Amino acid sequence: MRFPPRELRDLQLRVRAEQQTPEWKTRYAVRSGVESTVNELAHGHNMRRCRYRGQGKVHVQHVLTAIAVNIERLSGLSPAKEAPTLRRPTAFQNYLDQREILRLKSWRTLGS
Repeated sequence: MRFPPRELRDLQLRVRAEQQTPEWKTRYAVRSGVESTVNELAHGHNMRRCRYRGQGKVHVQHVLTAIAVNIERLSGLSPAKEAPTLRRPTAFQNYLDQREILRLKSWRTLGS
C-alpha cells in the first residue's frame, strides 16, 4: 500500500473541500447536463460514426441529428395548461367497486 506524496494529498483535500461549495455544485450541474447530452448523442444516436465523408456533410448530419433530438425531447413534454389525464382503474379496483368495497380516496379520483 502506498500513500500519495504530501503535495498531491493536500491538493486532493483542497479540491474535495471546494466540491462541497454551492458555487462548484452549480457549475457542475451545467457540466453534467452537457455531458449527458453528448453521451446521448454518442451512444443513443451512433454519432461516433458518420454516414458521410467530408466535413461539410458530417456537420449537416450532426446538426440534423441535434434538431431531431430536440424535437424528440420537446414532444415528450406535456403542455403546462393541459390537465393531466386520469388513469383507468385497474382490474383490482374494478373488483372492489363491483363488490362495493371501499377503497382509498385517491383511487376514487383516478377511477372516475
